[in-house]
Amino acid sequence: MNSTAQPSPITPDRRFLRPFKGEAMQTPPIWLMRQAGRYLPEYLEVRSQAGNFLNLCYTPRLAAEVTLQPIRRYGFDAAILFSDILIVPDALGQTVGFFEGEGPRLDPIGSAAQLSALEPSKAHLKYEIIFESVERIRAGLPDDTALIGFCGAPWTVATYMVGGSTSKDQAETRLFANRDPEGFGQLIDILVETSIEYLDGQVKAGADALQIFDSWAGSLPDDQFGRWVVEPTRKMVTELKKRHPDVPILGFPRGADALAQTFALETGVDGVSCDTAMPLEFIKEQLSGRTVVQGNLDPLLLVTGGAALDRRVNKIIETLGPNPFIFNLGHGIIPQTPPENVARLVKLVRGEV
Repeated sequence: MNSTAQPSPITPDRRFLRPFKGEAMQTPPIWLMRQAGRYLPEYLEVRSQAGNFLNLCYTPRLAAEVTLQPIRRYGFDAAILFSDILIVPDALGQTVGFFEGEGPRLDPIGSAAQLSALEPSKAHLKYEIIFESVERIRAGLPDDTALIGFCGAPWTVATYMVGGSTSKDQAETRLFANRDPEGFGQLIDILVETSIEYLDGQVKAGADALQIFDSWAGSLPDDQFGRWVVEPTRKMVTELKKRHPDVPILGFPRGADALAQTFALETGVDGVSCDTAMPLEFIKEQLSGRTVVQGNLDPLLLVTGGAALDRRVNKIIETLGPNPFIFNLGHGIIPQTPPENVARLVKLVRGEV
């Protein structure tokens, strides 16, 4: 037996993770939601090879490539897996399609009786493809760049599964929840369990942190927010923390407004991603210092650029920077964003201009 002790592997210093250790950084980490996407010409080239959006998500070589593109171009502190929140219903066996100019289309679930058609035991067959993408991305990233895995929150994913498409008010899903809360709760329970397995697999494949997107949290009244947003997320976070106690989890309860504080305190997340409409003073007084905050630049300012962008970036950093903070948008990059404005944003945040 070789008696020479082997040195312990050195854990890379990934700046994105430092706020979760309580560190307020003079130059906050930065990444952007939808940083891989249609505003980049190199993305459009790869997208054309895939044929359609789901093929891109389910082709690990291509999904890894588009995830890495903005890291090569801008040097963000974190990459986020290129995928979609509707991978989960697709993996469960619901028919999911994406159509140019329309967005996603699903065969809607209108009652609890239809839940028997879902097949949670087979979800791993699709998840394993995504896990290969995570492995490829981690292998292609610089050591100091974090990798974020993600899924949609049960409430938000359910709105697509029930409504069959994007909806302005999620009316069909809210009606289902009102008419048959027990039956709707069965759908939420399925999504909680399968989303836990999905995120667990992403961590095992190489994700350093997780984000749970509840894009339609703001469509619920306050007396239902706890049941359909807070409680499912709390269950997910609790179980994932048992399995991976050192992996930070961010929640994005878009539109939650004043209920964001309840979300932060009761779900157990390590950080809250704040949407554009959330006032900076509210974030500072109610969230910052109690949890890591992330956000909340208006994506349209990234299109506008110029002095308006500069002023707001400086104001956000001035207000939120004294506490653990990650710079991001209040929602995803939109397609008409000039890539040069993104480059300027990164320099602004890093104090290079």
